[in-house]
Amino acid sequence: MVKTPDELALMRASGKMLAAVFEMLNRQDLIGMSTLQVNDLVEAFITEDLAARPASKGQYGFEYVLNCSINHVVCHGIPNSGEIICDGDIVNFDITLEKNGFIADSSKTYLVGNPPPAARRLVRVACEAMWRGIKQVRPGAHLGDIGFAIERHAKRNGYSVVREFCGHGIGREMHEEPQILNFGRPGTGMKLREGMVFTIEPMVNQGTRKVSTNDDGWTVITNDGKLSAQFEHTVAVTRTGFEVLTLRGEETAI
Repeated sequence: MVKTPDELALMRASGKMLAAVFEMLNRQDLIGMSTLQVNDLVEAFITEDLAARPASKGQYGFEYVLNCSINHVVCHGIPNSGEIICDGDIVNFDITLEKNGFIADSSKTYLVGNPPPAARRLVRVACEAMWRGIKQVRPGAHLGDIGFAIERHAKRNGYSVVREFCGHGIGREMHEEPQILNFGRPGTGMKLREGMVFTIEPMVNQGTRKVSTNDDGWTVITNDGKLSAQFEHTVAVTRTGFEVLTLRGEETAI
């Protein structure tokens, strides 16, 4: 659970590589691409350009290197050659990368072309909710502080937070303890310690928080068909606060 300085250095390197994957995607014109094309582009970049391993491929029997979740898909969308990204969509890409034995995990919801204002607002608030949670991270804080900050921001903006899925510890394994819920009560749950590394990944819905899983066993959708947006970073607890290991060039740590 708690990483040594040497382990943190390796995780920092993996996180920097994963940030580069998203920076590559930032340069793509996604309109007209299939989600399978994006998957193949990312796989080539990770394996050939970065000489790393896409950690999601083969995990739990999953055949691809990323999840792609469009509009009302909450998470775990499966790349498909027949699924075309269109102007006005919002699409989340959730990607993992392993280098030198350590895994980084991050996701970003992209605004494709010109989505309507309501979609833009949802995506903005979901990103803000993630950062509200990240800002709670410091030694002595509690896991409940993170979840409370996330859900409070979403609810104040008229949205709901999915409760069935959450963040998690990460390191040599993709999913380690503890679970990082996106709801909670301040001052409750595990106390944070320097060296802990975990993901914070709220999924924020326009409507009800209720979700269902499709027959494929992976794709999770909103029950009411309304939009959902997600953001995720891998975060380390430092002596004085936090370090976002997957921070991208277009972002500034708050």
